[in-house]
Amino acid sequence: MLKRPSAHAGPGASVVFPAAAHPLWLCGFRPFFLFTALSGALLVLLWGAFLGHGAPLPAVVGGPFVWHAHELIFGFGLAAVAGFALTAVPEFTGSAAVAPRPVRRLAALWLLGRAAFWLSGWLGTPALALSAAAHLALLGGLIALLAPPLWADPERRQLAFLWGLLALAGVVAGFYTDALRGESPARWLHAALGVLMVLIVVAMSRISMRIVNSAIEERGDSVEYRARPPKRTLAIVCIALYTAVEFFAPGARIGGWLALAAAAALCHLQSDWHVGRALWRRWPLMLFGVYVLMAAGYGVIGLALLTGGEGFSAGRHLLTVGALGLNVYAVLNIAGRAHAGHPLDERRWLPAGAALIAAAALLRAASALPGAPAAALMGAAALCWTLPFAAYAWVMWPLLTRPRADGRAGCAGPAEEPSA
Repeated sequence: MLKRPSAHAGPGASVVFPAAAHPLWLCGFRPFFLFTALSGALLVLLWGAFLGHGAPLPAVVGGPFVWHAHELIFGFGLAAVAGFALTAVPEFTGSAAVAPRPVRRLAALWLLGRAAFWLSGWLGTPALALSAAAHLALLGGLIALLAPPLWADPERRQLAFLWGLLALAGVVAGFYTDALRGESPARWLHAALGVLMVLIVVAMSRISMRIVNSAIEERGDSVEYRARPPKRTLAIVCIALYTAVEFFAPGARIGGWLALAAAAALCHLQSDWHVGRALWRRWPLMLFGVYVLMAAGYGVIGLALLTGGEGFSAGRHLLTVGALGLNVYAVLNIAGRAHAGHPLDERRWLPAGAALIAAAALLRAASALPGAPAAALMGAAALCWTLPFAAYAWVMWPLLTRPRADGRAGCAGPAEEPSA
């Protein structure tokens, strides 16, 4: 039988898989947010060591780039999506929280997917097929658990989460189909990035309503923030169209126009955030920064495609390192603390971490420009990204692996206010 780790064990403790009664499984975000933070720190640290010092990486179909992008999107990104969806969907729909045993099984599938993919270069097709099965079972499990409450909602206002999970399952299936055929599966990773950008826009509208209006209320301002559906829908459509063109006709000029359209739609969406000084408080500003980096990423990509310039990689990294990284970091710290029964962390390390992630995005984007000292900039970017996620894992480990201090159960938010 697997032993439970000590309640005081930290990130350096020996790794065991806790029993179903362990506090780690109280809510879906607990294991998956820890997976997100630990993988975010480890994966980019390994990638930086490979780029800067030639450190070996797991041999996989498509080579080091595919390993890096796969783990960033289907490892780090998928863990964040799973943790958020397992926590937010029951809250948004007023349904019961997901029980510990299914959460534990989903966590095991995520770990199995990592191990099998990393070993696929050594063990070959069987390991690759096992990784495919683990990833699809994880997404299938999420869909099976969350589709009923999403569909049962009379107004069905949260169905976008279901379509997002189905889209992720589709790109995972496409990735592994190409990989098992011995073909380059990179195009599916680019499509998955587009799906994640759409999911960020969907999720941000829900989170920002509470965070921004709470900041306005604390200041005593008379304005009110509203995430307007038409602007959000326009941004989602433009991102989806660009993603489709990139998949079927990579490098086409129409993709450049669509990327610029996505950037413009995201800038238009940002106009909802003009709420005065409340925007400059740490939490609203962090979330607003996600849209700024996303718009910049699509803008740089669009200009590169239309002019034949060198900025395509820079734009891509503004999306991955910047928009994805900052959004995940914000959600980990907002939802992670609220649903563990703790108030938001107001210490200085947290906005410093957000600033480091933004700096990592800018440094990584700059490294792709002609004449830039690429090795130095990529090394600095890797360090700036790694530190915030490592710090989160260190700070939150005891909170996510112990019973709630407020005496409440499961995923419930703090007693004094509803959580996003």
